[in-house]
Amino acid sequence: MKQKITVFGSFVVDLMARTPHLPAPGETVKGSFFKQGAGGKGFNQGIAAHKTGADVAMITKLGRDSLAGVATDAMDAVGMPKDYLFFNDTAPTGVALIMVDENSSQNEIVIVPGACATITDADIASVEKRIKESAYVLLQLEVNQDANEKVARLAKENGVRVIVNTAPYQPVTDAFLNGCYLVTPNEVEAEELTGVPVDSLESADRAAKVFLEKGVQNVLITLGGRGVYVCSEGKSEIIPAFKVNAIDTTGAGDAFNGGLLTALAEGKNLHDAACFANAVAAISVQRIGTTPSMPTREEVDAFLREH
Repeated sequence: MKQKITVFGSFVVDLMARTPHLPAPGETVKGSFFKQGAGGKGFNQGIAAHKTGADVAMITKLGRDSLAGVATDAMDAVGMPKDYLFFNDTAPTGVALIMVDENSSQNEIVIVPGACATITDADIASVEKRIKESAYVLLQLEVNQDANEKVARLAKENGVRVIVNTAPYQPVTDAFLNGCYLVTPNEVEAEELTGVPVDSLESADRAAKVFLEKGVQNVLITLGGRGVYVCSEGKSEIIPAFKVNAIDTTGAGDAFNGGLLTALAEGKNLHDAACFANAVAAISVQRIGTTPSMPTREEVDAFLREH
């Protein structure tokens, strides 16, 4: 049975340029391609969950400006409800400046959160009912953290499972992590949060132990092309990534988290959900952009049959 889920997080407009190499400090590089599109970790993950079949509420905040239309147009294009959007009359819609090396697919990103860093207590109170009805709430660290903490507390108090994608890295309190159903850092964020460099199953186990001691119930660490580490119910493993030809890794983690949320909401266990999410990410990195690269459910099912 499909359960209701909520993604609470950021929206920013992605301004993406592809270049022959990433510029050194002070260097100007002539780019070969530019694209503007909907982005932000929260929004990307919400779109990924929606397109892969979830009943998802996307909660974010926009400015009263032309860039807000990038969000609403993207939601309209995929038939996603806009019932949970907030607006700030003075702060602008957030933006992300993204440079992608067209040879290596590596990227550098600067985020200016704008309105999505101004989520208020009144905003949260107005969506309390939806949060309480959800089976899962997915958070990231791209909105104002006091809002994340309030949503996490509200969810935990009402038996809703909280998933925290600890990106982009910032310090968080143990109280915020305590009682979370799942954390999903990449290896860099896992090291920042635990002090343990993650480069093997053994070191991932040590990092997971730190999270478990903080009161997190399950730990998942994404390892890029190597796959994903999963620690759940006393067992741990690395699930290999699908081998594909990546052309743009921007948003791969968001594709993974959105897909993971869909699979969990359908009742899959964490291992099977991670396999499903690996497929969503594998399809997304073969395309340019963030939200436009998120696959449909039909595409994911076909990919899994093939692989």
